[in-house]
Amino acid sequence: MGRKNSLELLAAGEIPLRYQRNFGTLGIEGQMRLLKSRVAVVGAGGLGGNAIELLARLGVGFLRIIDGDCFEVHNLNRQLLATEATLGMNKARVAAARVAEVNSEVQTHALPEMVTEENARQLLTGMDVVVDALDCIDCRLLISRTAQELKIPLVHAAIAGCTGQVATILPDGPGLEKIYRTAGPSGKGIETVLGTPAPTAALAAAIQAQEVVKVLTGIGEPLAGKLLYFDTGLHIYEMVNLG
Repeated sequence: MGRKNSLELLAAGEIPLRYQRNFGTLGIEGQMRLLKSRVAVVGAGGLGGNAIELLARLGVGFLRIIDGDCFEVHNLNRQLLATEATLGMNKARVAAARVAEVNSEVQTHALPEMVTEENARQLLTGMDVVVDALDCIDCRLLISRTAQELKIPLVHAAIAGCTGQVATILPDGPGLEKIYRTAGPSGKGIETVLGTPAPTAALAAAIQAQEVVKVLTGIGEPLAGKLLYFDTGLHIYEMVNLG
């Protein structure tokens, strides 16, 4: 008989060593829920790369990674998966390879393409949670609408300079339209002016990953109908109601 996988061990009441440090927070039931979950991460750059790393280590069972972009030199300042060796390579494929190195029990589906009006429903169907790790406002609004139509929770994050925001959008709650009124000429936000330092991306992605865990396991209180805003330069953390 071969070695039992983590789900088999948990079903028998045993704690896999890999997840031993999760147990005090998640317990057996919470860990099993993660291992049975399917999460789509849209964008594998500064936010997405960090979120993917965390979700893989936590033990989310299936990650669909969607990004048609390739790593460039200017990504090296903050994007966890951008290295001098991965420059020019597709971000989704690099992310899937990284997950395989970190946690071979996590299944991945790398999709080297951008989300569009034509493919959004197909890419997000069947997921338990969608992670918005994009930098294009129009694309953010598209996946928010699509996730709500499909009745899938979406966890949003965005950064600019020392500031960031995270919100959990539930199917029956307010969508990203409460945050983004218009896309503007460039389709991007204030990050084009303030930049995107590595600590801000890492902090926002960590909060975002924790929101995903809350939604999947039911442990903790998600930011449903709320937006968490932070400014690490001024040590400000504020909660804004979206309703």
